[in-house]
Formats: sequence, structure tokens, C-alpha cells
Amino acid sequence: MMSIIDTIQIRAHHLLCIQGFQGHGYSADFVSNMTQVIKDLKYHNREIEITSECDVICRNCPYNKKEVCIKNSDSAVKLNEMDTKVLRKLGLKKGIKVKFEDALSLIKKMFKKPDIQDICKDCSWNDKCLLVSSYENL
Repeated sequence: MMSIIDTIQIRAHHLLCIQGFQGHGYSADFVSNMTQVIKDLKYHNREIEITSECDVICRNCPYNKKEVCIKNSDSAVKLNEMDTKVLRKLGLKKGIKVKFEDALSLIKKMFKKPDIQDICKDCSWNDKCLLVSSYENL
């Protein structure tokens, strides 16, 4: 029997990634995990704890080594900067707990095209991201 998780940790910038995800990823395990996390968050409107640390999405990333991204030498720093920018734009602090749908609503209300361009500028998935393309059409 599956246990019910009350709160799921989500990196701040992953709130953007979740909205743009189209089934592409670093590995089959990563894609499968990301798909399941998104389904669970949307179906159950889970409470999330917004973090700037490795989260449930990072768990199956092949670049996650001991809770640190090693994709590039500066990846950990850049990811933390992205998280900080998202938190700052939303006016939230790391560790805050909110309902998933409330976090998405806040993003839709607060984020504009320049914010997405700034935060997502170095993302390798921009050409496949539904969120980036939706803001490009504004």
C-alpha cells in the first residue's frame, strides 16, 4: 500500500520546469520520476516545501552526486542562483510550505517574459520547454 506524503520538497526553479516539461530529460529514470512527481502534485495538489537544495525531482538525475549537481563545474552555483531569483520574484523564503496550485498561481501572477528569460537563459531545455515558448508568444 502506498503511503501518503504530506509535504514534498521542490526546488524553487523546478516550479518553472514542472510547467514546461514535455517528457524530455537526462535519462529514462529522470523522465519517469519527473512525470510521476508532476502527476502526483497536480492530482493531489500536495503541500510543497520550496527549497534551494536537491529535491524529489533531482533524485533520479544522473548528474546528482551526493545531493550536488555535477553536470558542469558551475552547475550547483547556477541552480542556486535560479532558485534564489524565483524565491525573490515570488517574495517567498526558502522553506515556506504552500499548496502546489497556489505556487503555480503565484508564478502566473508574478512572472513576466523578462523574468523567464533571465532565470531560464542557461537552461539546456529551452527549445523543448512549454513554459519558455508560452512566454515568448506574449
